Amino acid sequence: MSKKNKKIMIADDDPGIVDAVEMLLEFEGYDVVSTLDGSAALSDLKEQHPDLLLLDIWMSGEDGRDICKKIKLDDAVKDIPVIMVSASRDISKSAMEAGADDFLAKPFEMDELLNKIARYIEKQDVPDLEI
Repeated sequence: MSKKNKKIMIADDDPGIVDAVEMLLEFEGYDVVSTLDGSAALSDLKEQHPDLLLLDIWMSGEDGRDICKKIKLDDAVKDIPVIMVSASRDISKSAMEAGADDFLAKPFEMDELLNKIARYIEKQDVPDLEI
């Protein structure tokens, strides 16, 4: 799996978390873009078209679950994997019901984050086999 040219978008309204995760992912070889504005997340997603979205559930402007539902209904971006993150472990079920591909509770281990990202990025690198 090549991380080169794989773009990850972070949508979180906590600049400290965005900075830390951005640095880690860039160190790992990913291209990273971010937004701090929940209301702009969907338009930013369409503009940037990343390979994966890390989406905070509790964002200012708009609930991440509502953003996720809109993403999964939009043909232009619905296939982008969404990993939702939240400080509340109790809402993983509602994150999945909103269409998230995965969920990660804060605080999280960076290895756990990287493993989840790799799982979805690797799926994109496997060519569809025609029979």
